[in-house]
Amino acid sequence: MPTPATARHQGAAALRTVRELWGELLLAIDTPPADVWPPRQLAHYLRPAGDEPLVERAPLVLREHPAPLNLDALDVGLYVERALFDLADTLAATVQRARLDDPRRWTFRSPTDPGSRAHGLHWAAVWVEGRLLDEDTESELLLDGTLAAAPFLPLPEHLVHEAHRVALSVEGRLLRALGLDARTVPVPERPCPWCAGELTLHTGPDVAPWVTCSTGPSCSAPVPRGELGRRVWEWHELPALVVALDATQQRAEHARAA
Repeated sequence: MPTPATARHQGAAALRTVRELWGELLLAIDTPPADVWPPRQLAHYLRPAGDEPLVERAPLVLREHPAPLNLDALDVGLYVERALFDLADTLAATVQRARLDDPRRWTFRSPTDPGSRAHGLHWAAVWVEGRLLDEDTESELLLDGTLAAAPFLPLPEHLVHEAHRVALSVEGRLLRALGLDARTVPVPERPCPWCAGELTLHTGPDVAPWVTCSTGPSCSAPVPRGELGRRVWEWHELPALVVALDATQQRAEHARAA
């Protein structure tokens, strides 16, 4: 079991990963699974800066999905939302002391009102992270000069570890659903444009994706060699690889049509 300080740091980092990739998962729900290039693993890294996906912000548990195209992604999304919403309920029941009109307050759902769940996954993740990091746990000076009690108590150690467990669990499910967990996948039917060697996509939860060519030092691709002498496209070089692969495929299609 990690120390409380480590659990806080790891849990907060996992929650930030979930927030950053949540839009990708929502897009995956409406995208049929397919072996295409570039694969979904690279979508987050190949999108131009500022070109963020436009997705519905309403929680999955509160809106209908008449025809989801990727049921596995939908199941993961529902699991992540449910786990973080329930965790926020658990933490709030123990440490929340905020006034009813305090916007920082986590509001429990009722039979007629979803409470803070209506604000979606992003807000829940931010709120839980705040409790993990013991934010807003000191008395506050009000505008009238009086001293008000802290909105939240420090998180007890057993709940630090529970929040850490849930945060890592939802992060792992999300990364696996998007293909960003640790894995090595051959690029299907897309050989290296410079030597026709087999390309392999490498991904991991804490690193940006990268691609290697199986040929070795004789490959003439304009990228550095890795430790094994193979050409390596780091994430910032992947857009150029995608362009080269598309150009090679177009030339092949024109040759077949001629």
